[in-house]
Amino acid sequence: MEKTAKAKLSNESIAEIRRLKTLYPQRKSAILMVLHVIYDQFGYLGRDAMAEASELMELPIIDFEQAASFYTLFPGKPLGKYHIQVCRTLSCHLRGAEELVSLLKNRLQIEIGGVTEDGLFSLVEVECLGSCGTAPMMQINDTYYENLSGERVNEILNELRREANHG
Repeated sequence: MEKTAKAKLSNESIAEIRRLKTLYPQRKSAILMVLHVIYDQFGYLGRDAMAEASELMELPIIDFEQAASFYTLFPGKPLGKYHIQVCRTLSCHLRGAEELVSLLKNRLQIEIGGVTEDGLFSLVEVECLGSCGTAPMMQINDTYYENLSGERVNEILNELRREANHG
């Protein structure tokens, strides 16, 4: 996990973590639920927030760090407003995912795992997103974009930039 600015759990998050602690006879069983609470508050899992949660749960922070590092659902640092996930598994790879990633890196001027200077876009490669028949594809936040071409990717990025500037 990357060290970020000192995070403080909100009163609502603290109350929810305490509630979760009472629901599980084995406190470790609540770790994923607690990670969701942290993620919902911050949009990522910072070490300081996990440390605070581990104290509330009376569990070692390593338990939280291990769970957080296992699941790609939980980023360890802030993401862009538009989080781009490109599928890198076989179907997408065979149908042009590598070119898609190259185009995105060049257009956004970031590497995999990076965030644009304006904080608008972040880019990662992920395992199968379950859209093999419509490869290559990417997911931006909760929206799937399928059967992609370079032209379509440029259109999508332009639309998102316009939305961000006028939204």
